[in-house]
Amino acid sequence: MSVQNPAPDLAESASAVGRNRRDFLRAVTGGGAARTLVALTSLAAKAAPGKPKTVVVTFGGGARDQETFRPEGHENIPHLLHELIPRSTFFTQIVNRGILGHYVANASLATGVYETFNNFASTPPPSPTVFEYFRRGLNRPASDVWVVAPSNGFQRIGESSHRRYGAGWGANVVLPKRLLTAALPLGSVAAYEHLLHDNYENPLYAAEEASSDAEVHRISEMLKLSVSDFAAHASVLNSPDELSVYIARRLMRQYAPSLIWITLHDIDIAHAGTYSLYVEAIRRCDRLCAEIWNMIQADPEYAGKTMMLILPDFGRDSDEDAGGNGFQHHRTGDALSRTTWMIALGAGIRENIFVDRPAESTDLAPTLGALLGFSTPFAQGKPLQELL
Repeated sequence: MSVQNPAPDLAESASAVGRNRRDFLRAVTGGGAARTLVALTSLAAKAAPGKPKTVVVTFGGGARDQETFRPEGHENIPHLLHELIPRSTFFTQIVNRGILGHYVANASLATGVYETFNNFASTPPPSPTVFEYFRRGLNRPASDVWVVAPSNGFQRIGESSHRRYGAGWGANVVLPKRLLTAALPLGSVAAYEHLLHDNYENPLYAAEEASSDAEVHRISEMLKLSVSDFAAHASVLNSPDELSVYIARRLMRQYAPSLIWITLHDIDIAHAGTYSLYVEAIRRCDRLCAEIWNMIQADPEYAGKTMMLILPDFGRDSDEDAGGNGFQHHRTGDALSRTTWMIALGAGIRENIFVDRPAESTDLAPTLGALLGFSTPFAQGKPLQELL
């Protein structure tokens, strides 16, 4: 169940959550990493010559602070704490004031508007997406913008229904689970079941039919990947998010796109109610975020000229809220379920900085526009000045 209306005291509670994150991180990363943005003399990572690139990593079902940034959770995010955050500008409180459903929340991140459509409907966002703004504003081809999405419900996130944008201006969207389903030989689906679970949030959700042979052929041709090789590689993976990162790596090598949007989703297994699987997914997400960063640094097309942004779509319920289910769901609309964070690192981004002021989920799209040089006229958020 999603919640639309934030609690009246959200701003005050979100500020407290942000301060706690800053203080907890100071103890781990050291005083230098806990400076706020008054330290504007901090050096930014210098961008190499050439067309700038951006990788956005969102993940569905944010992890709570007690499993991440608080002392008892530090062991679950070693890569974020010790490798990525010290190199980043870290926003301690990104507030989501919209619907707490994964597709609609990711669509809101992509449009800069708190969208209100049915989270479980197969519908495009009504507001233009950052992908359309990017392509139209900078006259970029479709091969320069890709979305790697976690489930069939995300299949229409790449292109809005807006009459001034929409058709012809969207991103390529790859659904790795759907592609894998269509690629598997008859009778072998059971062996890949751990990679194919489409949605943990709503057991009544009916997935779309598998991709057609023509679609599978088209995407495999684009990725320069045979169906049999894809299935063989998938057989050694442990989770859907690993499959998504594998696809992202292929895209980077084949097309070197300027804008890649990857949504990870393993953490949402929390809806199944097993705490150990939820924590395991947090650790995997931590590892994969570092893996993506290392992929960027190892690729000559990306190294030195790529900005990477990492943020959850929203949080999870507090254990203390009687109206919620703790780690399992995001139903209450309390501060913990709405207050997330963002890591920004890479080319042009100041390192070793904390930003303690509140920002909105809808600020992401206009910030990308301001950084990359295109306008986002229908976005409701504002560019994050700390990154400009």
